Amino acid sequence: MLSVARGTCYSIFVYDVAFAINLEGAERLTSATRETIKRKRQAPQYFEYHPAPLRVVQAGPVKVDGLLPTDKSVELVLYDFGAVVVIYRIPLDQSSDLLALGQQLYENKHLLDDSLKRVQGLLKVIANAVSKPNVSSFVEDYVMFQVEAFGDSASIEDLTGIHAQHVARILRAESRELSEDEVRDAVSHRISYGKDDVVIVDWNAALIVDKEPDDVLRVLEFANVELLEMRFLDQRLDAALGQAHDRLSKRSQKWFRFPSDPSDLRDISQWQVDSAILFEGVNNVLKLLGDQYLARLYRLAAQRFHLSEWDGTILRKLQTLESIYQKLSNEVTTRRMEVLEWIIIILIVISIVLPFISPNLH
Repeated sequence: MLSVARGTCYSIFVYDVAFAINLEGAERLTSATRETIKRKRQAPQYFEYHPAPLRVVQAGPVKVDGLLPTDKSVELVLYDFGAVVVIYRIPLDQSSDLLALGQQLYENKHLLDDSLKRVQGLLKVIANAVSKPNVSSFVEDYVMFQVEAFGDSASIEDLTGIHAQHVARILRAESRELSEDEVRDAVSHRISYGKDDVVIVDWNAALIVDKEPDDVLRVLEFANVELLEMRFLDQRLDAALGQAHDRLSKRSQKWFRFPSDPSDLRDISQWQVDSAILFEGVNNVLKLLGDQYLARLYRLAAQRFHLSEWDGTILRKLQTLESIYQKLSNEVTTRRMEVLEWIIIILIVISIVLPFISPNLH
């Protein structure tokens, strides 16, 4: 069993709270500071957030029965595309049981409720800097166990060797023994920069052995933000496709479908623009060019969280929405041309018939 000498457990909750947040306006309304990545490796200056999110510190601690008390402060990180991350810190020492702690933190309702209250309270403070506020109905939670040193002097190799079973159970908050296949999968996504550090990334949690983990924590934090936004955008596109289908179905049931409702094209185009802006905003906020280690760490987390599959699904749905828009636009154009043709035919008929009618009128 692993014994921790010192470290910190980070329990994070990610929300989508709005279409966009004006970070400059939110900064003026709060005592927030701009988030930067503290690099311990050589990296160009263009490796950074763009735009840099805001970090708001609120008073703690949060006490939960049977859980170690959290640190004296709780942090909320605001992103311009409408995401907010709530971060709780739990100090670790020789009395800490990582497996028991992971099980207590798994879908912890007390922390979930507290994080939601903090997000809602912050939204009231920065209301003037928020566009289309709407807190998402679901949340992405994640646990990061950051260990500076183990009490039993376990080596990095031991974590995926003799301690692999215990590490896998910690990462998956599982009380029972796991199969060899499950253990192998749980510890498969790992990366090291030096001989004395390692990051093991799993779906539910990550184990970080590092004395200066700030940059690693920020990358994993953002990967969870991206996962939440992809889930949110996927749900939003499903709703948009359903509404677009309903609009087309209602139009097809009408005997005379022209003139069309201009709101059809307007609404579908608005769904397209909103979704595309969110998709691009999430994918472009963190620039990892120049730091190969953190870029590899991000790709590792993206692989574990299946972000590429989410991206592919969202792009296909955006293309489907574009196809619906084009079909609807072509149909409207065709209907207009048909009406213009009939008007021309009627005018021609009138011009032919009118000379024969005119003498009779006199």
